[in-house]
Amino acid sequence: MNKPRLWHTESLEEALQITDVTKGLSDEEIVQSKALYGLNQLEEGKKKSFFQRFIDQFKDTMIIILLVAATISFFLGESVDSIIILTIVVLNAVLGLVQEGKAEQALEALKAMSAPSAKVIRNSVECTVLAKEVLPFDILILEAGDLVAADIRLLKTASLQIQEASLTGESVPVDKSADWISEEESSLGDRRNMAYASSMVTYGRGYGLVVGTGMNTEVGKIAHLLSSSEQEDTPLQISLNKLGKTLGYAALGAVIVIFIIGLLYQRDPLDMFLTAVSLAVAIIPESLPAVATIVLAMGVQRLAKRKAIIRKLSSVETLGSATVICSDKTGTLTQNKMTVKEHYTLDEASKNQLVSGSRLCTDARKLNDVWVGDPTETALSEWADLKDNQTLGQSLKRVAEVPFDSGRKLMTTIHELGSKWIAYTKGGLDEVLNQSTHILKEGKVVKIGDEDIKRIQIENTRMSKKALRVLAFAYRPLNELVKDGDLSVESQLIFVGLIGMMDPPREEVKVAIATCKKAGIHVVMITGDHKLTAEAIGQEIGLMEEGLGVLTGVELDRMSDDELYDQVEGIGVYARVSPTHKLRIIEAWRKHGDIVAMTGDGVNDAPALKKADIGASMGIVGTEVAKGASDMILADDNFATVVHAVEEGRRIKANILKAISYLLSCNVGELFTLLIATLLNWAAPLLPIHILWINLVTDSLPALALGIDPAEPKLMEQKPNRDLGLLNKSMLLRILYQGIMIGGLTIFAFMYGSGWLGEAGDIKTGQTMAFTVLAFSQLVHSFNIRSAKHSVLPRLFENRSLWLAVIINGLMMAAVLFVPALRDLFKLAELDLHHWEIVAMLVFLPLPIVELMKLFKLNGK
Repeated sequence: MNKPRLWHTESLEEALQITDVTKGLSDEEIVQSKALYGLNQLEEGKKKSFFQRFIDQFKDTMIIILLVAATISFFLGESVDSIIILTIVVLNAVLGLVQEGKAEQALEALKAMSAPSAKVIRNSVECTVLAKEVLPFDILILEAGDLVAADIRLLKTASLQIQEASLTGESVPVDKSADWISEEESSLGDRRNMAYASSMVTYGRGYGLVVGTGMNTEVGKIAHLLSSSEQEDTPLQISLNKLGKTLGYAALGAVIVIFIIGLLYQRDPLDMFLTAVSLAVAIIPESLPAVATIVLAMGVQRLAKRKAIIRKLSSVETLGSATVICSDKTGTLTQNKMTVKEHYTLDEASKNQLVSGSRLCTDARKLNDVWVGDPTETALSEWADLKDNQTLGQSLKRVAEVPFDSGRKLMTTIHELGSKWIAYTKGGLDEVLNQSTHILKEGKVVKIGDEDIKRIQIENTRMSKKALRVLAFAYRPLNELVKDGDLSVESQLIFVGLIGMMDPPREEVKVAIATCKKAGIHVVMITGDHKLTAEAIGQEIGLMEEGLGVLTGVELDRMSDDELYDQVEGIGVYARVSPTHKLRIIEAWRKHGDIVAMTGDGVNDAPALKKADIGASMGIVGTEVAKGASDMILADDNFATVVHAVEEGRRIKANILKAISYLLSCNVGELFTLLIATLLNWAAPLLPIHILWINLVTDSLPALALGIDPAEPKLMEQKPNRDLGLLNKSMLLRILYQGIMIGGLTIFAFMYGSGWLGEAGDIKTGQTMAFTVLAFSQLVHSFNIRSAKHSVLPRLFENRSLWLAVIINGLMMAAVLFVPALRDLFKLAELDLHHWEIVAMLVFLPLPIVELMKLFKLNGK
């Protein structure tokens, strides 16, 4: 143990030389081993405190800018502004913290999976110790039902089968043999002479030499991957940070430009500084973080109704950005339930015996009308229940048996049949044929011939090519009762047929994968199952396209990261993979600029679930380790739910972009208005209180309503956007022209009300008209934002929330304009009918202008 050893490659004789299996560790060796290797438990990772997690909510460029704005507002005497901004920021942090919930529990869940106790041989005596007290070079005893406490090299096995699905992803228990010698490059699932911590003994018994404890086990390696893997920002967090920096630079630039212009006009430097700061604050959409958080929270609630439980708010939008979905096979793409798919017999009499054999030669049992036991045997029992077998009735009493043995690969049960007995045998085809001397044809027992054997082998090959697990069945009438374990009963058998079974794909998976292809999303299967099985499932569900290949874990080990990067886009299925393979696959896709979602349920999936941009674990069969490492939990263990979540994520991302486009185009309108007035040395068209009212009150509700806008048609037929920036060129141009449009209308209103266009007026009337036009034109403009390409007129009344928001904001504006006390507070004038006619004309202009831009394809992509 002082140096790495490939225990699975050593022969049984070599392994037996390490220790005395009859004595085990002595007291002195126990003390030495404990001092050298420590306890058999996993190291805990550092956990963030509640305060640290709360502070993390503020590590965002946009939030930092808002905090700076609040501080400046406070020192400038605008305490109301400061309080409103701080309230929005704290609300954003609280919502994020509540949704994320408790800290990551992956390592704690791993510890919980460890066996509470274990049976070992020490000082020549079998004893039970706590699992954490198991030491390297202990002799660990395994029996059916035991949870393996450590990694062991098996030294003796008797029909031992171990379920390793949580580590390997393989759907059926693995036959173990102490005599087996694995190749050096063999995957974990192919090491039949090894048993690993956290796996479950489902059948038989055995014992072995402990070769790995604690962090030196395969589970420990996974724990290390989890603890060393840093949580990376989601695409939304990256995008909002980029946007925040962009707006920060814009605000700084505006401050400098306005300040310099003021100095050139020889204005008071302090006044110009205050003007510049108010202009900078006008650039920042104060309500955006709150709007984004609330929209994501509402998306979380919608997804919960569709069986997708989101653990982190920003993960919802990440789903909408996904370009690759790496999916586990068992339980996600398939039903996680062995099912009989085909059978082969020569005639009806043979079929009756086949049904009887599949019902009787099994240890499965019914519990509350549900078959429980080994997955293969429950599948056989369920199939027999569906068949009408009139020959032997529902059941015959079992009186003796020859249990399954991995060496013989056969199982036989003996049953009473009137005054005589009958034996049923099942197992591998070669083993059953070797013991079969006769075959049932046309209801008669005849000697089996070469042609019969050839035909049976052809059927077996045909089923195997379809990735079916094939079992052969035979029977033998007995005149005398035999004892348990009498192998003579497994000779002179009468062959009756074959049964092929598999874990079938879920019915809805084909449709879900077809939807992904239309949406431009690559679906990749990553499984611990055998290559042939994985490839057959891939073909059946429509995942494998022409040109896509299949790669095994062994082949992957031989490839460098650069070679994998070059080939990853051409691989549709990965078989017999390990946790580190999954990390490499994810990283290769991400190097291509892809956003990767990963699904899984086992301990072996946990590192990849954490590494992926979005990790989705199974809620029913998933281990607590996988759930703790994931961003999303599928309550129904269904791949189709992932696709539904992607669709919802796309809708949310599109709606957040709508909210951003709305808020920024409105803010550009304000910026343009103030910038033009400053350049021309005018009086301010808008007072600071006007800007604050529009930014924090009037803008917020429409932006929120846009965040819950119904999805646009054919959303899942659009190609995913790989650009992590929110402000692409098309959107930026759209924001600029729409903002200039709103600003231009506001400037016209100010000039008209101030009496500069031939009508009587004054500055206060001009400011009132500018304030009114700016606010109401933005409300009208919110309908334009619902689609960048298509006319909103056919869907004008589709978003009732937007209409409600516009009505509420309209009433709020009406209160400010018509209630004398509020009108005086905002320093506004009372407009006459003529001025209201001009205002009414101006506020509705954004709708026809943008509709014309869309009609002539001038609104951007």
